[in-house]
Amino acid sequence: MKTSTTIKSFAVFLAFLILAPASFADQSIELAAISAAENFLQLVDSGRYSESWDATSSFFKQQVSKQQWEKQLESFRPTFGNLIKREIKGQKYTKSLPGAPDGEYVVIQFSTSFTNKKNAIETVTPMLESDGEWRVTGYYIR
Repeated sequence: MKTSTTIKSFAVFLAFLILAPASFADQSIELAAISAAENFLQLVDSGRYSESWDATSSFFKQQVSKQQWEKQLESFRPTFGNLIKREIKGQKYTKSLPGAPDGEYVVIQFSTSFTNKKNAIETVTPMLESDGEWRVTGYYIR
C-alpha cells in the first residue's frame, strides 16, 4: 500500500518536472509581451503618439504610416479622457492571426476605465520580432 502511494507521488512529481518548464516558458513569453504592451499604452496615454508608432512592429509600420497613426489617435483617443484604471482581463499566446503573417503573438485584453468612457476593452497584440523584441502589431479600443 505504501509503495503504491509512493509510486503515485513520484509519478505526479515527474509529470510536474516534465510539464513545468513549458508552463514557465509560456509565462515568461506572456510577461515579456505584456511589458511591451504596457509600455506602448503608457506612450498612448501620455499623448506621445509618434513614440507609440516607434514602438510598433515592422509589420504594423508597413500597414500604417507614422502620420496616419498620429492622425488616427489624435482624432479619437482624447475623447476618452484620462486613464483611471486598467487591468489585464486575459491574454492568449498564438502563432497565427487573421491577416497577419505566421509568428509569435500574444493577444492581450485590458479592462480599462477612462474619465469619459468608464467601460472600455483595449486589445493590444504584441508580436515577437526577428531581433527577439516584442513590439505591438495591433491596438483596438471598444
